[in-house]
Amino acid sequence: MKHIPRKRFGQNFLTDDGVLHDIIRAIDPLHEDTMVEIGPGLGAMTRLLLEGLKALHVVELDRDLVTRLKKNFDQRLVIHEGDALQFDFASIPVPEGCKLRVVGNLPYNISSPLLFHLAEIAPLVQDQHFMLQKEVVERMAAEPGSKTYGRLSVMLQWRYHIELLFIVPPTAFDPPPQVDSAIVRMIPLAQPLVCDRNTLEQVVTKAFSQRRKVIRNCLSGMFSENDLIDAGIDPQARPETVPVEQFVALANRLP
Repeated sequence: MKHIPRKRFGQNFLTDDGVLHDIIRAIDPLHEDTMVEIGPGLGAMTRLLLEGLKALHVVELDRDLVTRLKKNFDQRLVIHEGDALQFDFASIPVPEGCKLRVVGNLPYNISSPLLFHLAEIAPLVQDQHFMLQKEVVERMAAEPGSKTYGRLSVMLQWRYHIELLFIVPPTAFDPPPQVDSAIVRMIPLAQPLVCDRNTLEQVVTKAFSQRRKVIRNCLSGMFSENDLIDAGIDPQARPETVPVEQFVALANRLP
């Protein structure tokens, strides 16, 4: 029986065989890897991943798809039924000295919250490969001075090296989304700059709440002009020109 994609779950199933194989080559799964796939859907990428893996964990919310996965795969597929936003990825057992690898065609309607959820376990992760809306990946990887550089850029680049690998057209999916997609590689930084995540997010959110203003005005009431200068920031600069390390230096000035 054909599965009808559900809008509320943001389901757009990747069906292009060439793109699927390009993704597998980018991920390069090794037999002993501990890997988890978020949103396996109909199992197109799942099947290819399992060709190179001893076992694969998947997190799937849709009960109908869980039933289908149980029917179509053997015990090498470990299925975790539930919402990836609530799932404890740290609960997946990983051999000593190894780290988790995370992959998936993420539902575009929850991509940002899910990325922040995963950032909490970044020290336990080897790498992440995701299919996301191209615009989101461009924002994630944007450099200071770019129009797309913003809160998402700073908060993720603080924890990861981020690389846009290639673009995927809407025609590669069923049903086709109304936007281009992209494959992104995220590698957790071995030694991220020391900073409290909530404090940094508070500073960055306020800084980018009024992008057209200079940063002195955006952060008035939180920092003085001297605070900005001491953090290496020109008070007349716009937020989108301030590098990650200077936002971190600023956040570290808060008590």
